Amino acid sequence: MSIRRYESRDCNDIINLFYNTVHTINSKDYTKDELEAWAPKDLDLSLWDKSFLKNYTIVFILDNTIVGFGDINEDGYLDRLYVHKDYQRRGIAKEIVDNLECYVEKLGANIITTEASITAKPFFEKMGYKIIKEQVERRGQYLTNYIMQKRI
Repeated sequence: MSIRRYESRDCNDIINLFYNTVHTINSKDYTKDELEAWAPKDLDLSLWDKSFLKNYTIVFILDNTIVGFGDINEDGYLDRLYVHKDYQRRGIAKEIVDNLECYVEKLGANIITTEASITAKPFFEKMGYKIIKEQVERRGQYLTNYIMQKRI
């Protein structure tokens, strides 16, 4: 097991992890149309790579396979946190979030903000995040999610 910084060569694996996880794990809380709006098959690899390189992005590796990833910007916006559908509930998300929080805390951020899905909301609450607002739209679909914050 290891956590390391994202490299451009990871992008394709991460996008596949993202797509498969959203369409499997989140399917109990969202409709097929909502899932497709959230995680379409035609994601732009170059845009995701640029975003990952701009943010502090880490990957969680187990047995030479990326099984989780997360990214956060310098202002404390935790953009993405995903764990492979076959590696849920093993503490991977907690390890990733702890690492991301430590990174921005060292930069002087004192509040972390994220937009959590219905599925992820209980995890973030357990990690000390509080709901600030419920919101719903993405690419013309109404997907319930929550703006959540944590003071560090």
